[in-house]
Amino acid sequence: MRTAARFSATFTLPPRRENAAPGPRQSDKPWRMVLLHVSDPPHQRWRVAATALALAGALALVGCGKKQEAQAVVGQVIARVGPDDVTQPELDNELRLANIPLDKRSDAVVKAVLSRIIERKYLAQQAVAAKLDREPTQHLDLLRSREQILAGAYVQRELGAKVSAISNSEIDAFIQAHPNQFAKRQLFQIEQVSFPPQKDMQALADATKNLKSMDQVEAKLNELGIKYSRGPATLDSAAIPAEMLKPLEARKPDDIFFVRSRTSASFFRVTSVDEKPLTGDAANQFAKREIASELAKKTAQDTSSAAIAGAKFEGDYQRIMTAPASAGGEAAAEAQTAEKPAGEEQKDAPKN
Repeated sequence: MRTAARFSATFTLPPRRENAAPGPRQSDKPWRMVLLHVSDPPHQRWRVAATALALAGALALVGCGKKQEAQAVVGQVIARVGPDDVTQPELDNELRLANIPLDKRSDAVVKAVLSRIIERKYLAQQAVAAKLDREPTQHLDLLRSREQILAGAYVQRELGAKVSAISNSEIDAFIQAHPNQFAKRQLFQIEQVSFPPQKDMQALADATKNLKSMDQVEAKLNELGIKYSRGPATLDSAAIPAEMLKPLEARKPDDIFFVRSRTSASFFRVTSVDEKPLTGDAANQFAKREIASELAKKTAQDTSSAAIAGAKFEGDYQRIMTAPASAGGEAAAEAQTAEKPAGEEQKDAPKN
């Protein structure tokens, strides 16, 4: 029996034995949207109040404050590119976006990052001089970039607040409700043959549906001229979907499984199973990540529903947007997930 599933899996691979025409090893991980918590401190608002008797003194203080503020801004300028300034906050933000910690910001690193900022400003000036910012496509791209940054910042702030509010009782309840990820966690040791996705995956599935061994799979792929890699791997019950776990638990000794995604495909056979309960701090941390993942998914669904419900469509777009899902739903889903929101990351299996 061979079970087909459209899921990714986390593989931990040692060096492999490859065939005569090996391709690059592909490794699929189950992923879920997790938006990182980025919480900016609230902006402080200052109010200057003065009575009529102290008006002269208040004006003097305000004038002094403005002068000091102007000096502070001038002091933040670290370079000039034509009419544009490069400030220390800009450099710090560039280093932050590049994930460069403070102890790694050597002169060479700062030079490279500052050079990148200067080059970008120079090219932007050339583009404006050539009036590219007035072209419709570039104007729309600029508008889209602004919307993406604002949307990502808002989602991160809202989701970050929800993740910060996850309680210990919620974590304990999640662990109790998902024994296969914690108390009954298992590591499936497998032998697998991996290869890049093919143009006609269904034809390949049909051609291999009656195969009973990994040697037969390997011979069939050689016959079809498909490059592959063969070797051992590990599947973690804590990191694979329940729909995939069920057939693994109900497997027979000669079962060959087939999994595929948009980036890779694999045939595999389970060779052994190790009991590996997840407990303590590692369990709590993993459970919190899982809860955050579910919050991210629900937040995305709620946001999409609210946005569509509040929108008004014109012309034929009313029909398009209110039509039920069709056979093109898979392509539409790919279009929606082609660009991941800021802060999104892949979910890994537990570390122990």
